[in-house]
Parts: sequence; C-alpha cells; structure tokens
Amino acid sequence: MSSNGVLQEPVLILNVTYEPMHVCSTKRALALVLSGKAEVVVNGRGTVRSATAIFEIPSVIKLSYMVRRPRPRIALSKREILRRDEYTCQYCGRKTRTLTLDHVIPRRVGGAHTWENLVAACPSCNRRKGGYMPAEANMMPRRIPFEPSPSAAYRFGGLLEQRREWAQFIEGW
Repeated sequence: MSSNGVLQEPVLILNVTYEPMHVCSTKRALALVLSGKAEVVVNGRGTVRSATAIFEIPSVIKLSYMVRRPRPRIALSKREILRRDEYTCQYCGRKTRTLTLDHVIPRRVGGAHTWENLVAACPSCNRRKGGYMPAEANMMPRRIPFEPSPSAAYRFGGLLEQRREWAQFIEGW
C-alpha cells in the first residue's frame, strides 16, 4: 500500500477518559500527535518515514485534554434507518441492499418523518402497503421502529471488522 493510502486509514480518537469520540484519518492523527494534542495508545500498523524522521502509524490515539460535548445523536437518514433495520425489509423479512423507506403511519394521514415512524421496506412491500395504515394493508412491521442509541458500539461498530484492536475501547465488543 502506498504511504498516501496509509495516511487515509481510519484512526480512533479517545477523550482523556478513554471514551471513543471520533474517527479521523491517519494524517490528521499524526498532526494531532506531532503538535502534542494527542498521544498514540495503539500502534497497529507499523511506521511511516519522512525525509528526516520515522513515525508510528497510530490505530488509536488519546487526546491530551478533556473535550466536553453534548451526547451525540444518530442523524436521521436513509443510510441509518437501513443500518438500524439491518438491511432487512420490516414487512417480509427479505435481506437486501435495494431497500426503500416506508412511513408506517403514512404522511397523508399525519405520519411524521421520525425514527419511530420509518422502517426499511423492499420496493414490492412498499408498493403493496402504499398509503394505507398497517392494519388496513394487513402489514405490520416485524419490530417497532426506534431511535438507535448513540453508543460507541453503534457509531463505530462497522469499523471493528477491520480494526479488531479498537474493541477494547468500544463497550459491547
């Protein structure tokens, strides 16, 4: 892999309290470490050379100061609804990547565009249900829609398949 590719690899950023906060590129992580704003906690990928020095390629860094911020929320988007519903149609149970969003209570009767009213649906189920209420269409969702918890396991869990060294910092893994 070229050094430029290595510089784009994801790095987990921890707060002083070791709470997972964010994921950035290796290039950004190295800048934080070299400026003294962070320290390398896990070097999972060896080293990178410049003309005058050799640097550890971090996999996990910890900030040198406490960052206070409000608890994050998962943004309401199609991608996140599909992720929450595990790419499974909530009406027929078919697992596929070609899903649409369905308003359980249709917009035409006052259904909101919220976590609690949106589910993943395959195109055929979405057409079949149409603008009807679930009982009218005899199509109840397999589970009640909900807003996912913004836990570190949910936010960063998808990257754990490639970055097993992050597991010790992300609860639930």
